Order: sequence, then structure tokens, then C-alpha cells
Amino acid sequence: MAARPVLLNRLLRHTHFSLRARGYATSTSSVNPTELSHFNALASTWWDPYGSSRLLHLMNPLRHDFIASCHALKPHSSPHRDIRYLDIGCGGGIFAESAARLPSTANVTAIDPSKEVIEVARQHARRDPRLQEPGRLEYLNKAVEDLDAPRSLDEMYDVVTLFEVIEHISTPAPFLKSCLPFVKPGGWLILSTIARTWTSWVTTKVVAEDIIGLVPRGTHDWSKYINEQELKGFFAGQQGWGINGGMKAMGCIYLPGIGWKMVMGGEQWGNYFFGVRRDPVE
Repeated sequence: MAARPVLLNRLLRHTHFSLRARGYATSTSSVNPTELSHFNALASTWWDPYGSSRLLHLMNPLRHDFIASCHALKPHSSPHRDIRYLDIGCGGGIFAESAARLPSTANVTAIDPSKEVIEVARQHARRDPRLQEPGRLEYLNKAVEDLDAPRSLDEMYDVVTLFEVIEHISTPAPFLKSCLPFVKPGGWLILSTIARTWTSWVTTKVVAEDIIGLVPRGTHDWSKYINEQELKGFFAGQQGWGINGGMKAMGCIYLPGIGWKMVMGGEQWGNYFFGVRRDPVE
């Protein structure tokens, strides 16, 4: 069966979850309660560099490298100062903290639907006095659907990130559409995810979860993985996104004993980064 119809069926489904009992402001969310429970259980080990989030710690430098490569694209290269970030699904704050420390950063807003994980992020940030500067880093226990829509350019962000998030979402199209308004014209939506291939099933499910135990069992659902061409197809249908080369993908692979490395073409079969620019206002 072709991959595109499988994704389109998922993209067109709208699943509603009642989360009032969990402390959310709305009764409709992209958050899957099963996924939420799984990551709640991992909250206490989020900042252990040898724990369940070890691969995320090791991947973090590549996240910054990929963002920089997107900003460098012509003809609409992005500003390199006073960058505002919105980190959606921030977890314990591995990327959010590192972004907040960059001299080019104006501020970081980081959100996650897990109360337990956000509390871990806040506690860890308190260890660094610089992160306590007003406006430098703000954590919110919210899903993206709970954020107020931006009313002006000043309320939008230069970079909106979704790192290792979308493959945990049951309805990716409505979720992505909820994220788009927060990107300012000329800004970037940056994500990382996994291609839905037999190679990724072997590496991420059989090897990483069942054999080696690099990540806890149940972390991934192979059927939710999304291929690069499916993302390109989705954004091709969104007016005002990705013109003049404003779309980029790059594969990456984890090599035991070495770490994560960028791999040209790896987006076709395994882990990859994907970036799309909101068209600048001419």
C-alpha cells in the first residue's frame, strides 16, 4: 500500500480527548493520554545524561546546527540576533535551556502538556541564574491548542520547534495547523521525527527498544512515523509556506560510541530534521 493514503487517513482524522481531569484548559487537544502517561513516568530521569533521555541529550547539538543551516538559506536568510523561540513539547527543557543561553536569543517560551515534566524543567532551570532573568525562559504547562493566538508580529516567533513530538501525535494535520500561526513571516517551523520505513522499524523498535534498550519500550509507535514527502505534501497545501527554497530536510543517525551524525539522504529511511519557512512579507 502506498504511504500517502495511510498518512492522509490519519491527517484527516480528528480525535478528541477529555483532559479536564488532568488540569488542561480545554476538552479538545492533540495530546494522547497514553503518550502523556508514558512521558510522565520518565520525568524524574529527564536530566540524567545516561538515563532514558540520553539520546535526546546527545542529539541536542544537531538541533542547533540544523536551525543554523535553515537560517543561512538564501535568498531570505533569517536574522541572527534577538531570536524568539517557541518550543512545543519541550519535555524537561533540554533544547529550551540550551537555546535560552545563546547570545543570539531574545527569549524562549517552552510548553508541554505534562505537569510532571514541566516541573522537572522548571526545577532544573533554577540552577542557572542567567535563566532566571525576566523574560529569558518561560515554561508553560499547556498544549499548543491552549495558547492564545498571536495578535501581532510582536507575539509571533522567529523559530517554532517540534523536536521528537509529531510522531507521538495521533492527528498530525490539525496539530501542525495549530502551530503555524505562531511563526512570524520569514520565521521557521523546525521539527525532527522518523520516517516510516522498514529500516526505522528495525532500528527504533527492534534494536533501540527491544534489544539494546537505548530507549524504554513503548516510546515509539511505528505507525505514527511520518515520511519527509508526506510533510512536503502537507506544507505544499498550506498557502504562504516554503516558497523560494524555504523547505529543508536532513537525515541523522545514531552511531553507538560516536553519537549522532548528519547523513545526507537519511531523511528517506530514518531519523531526520525538517524545516519550513513561513513566506516573508514582500
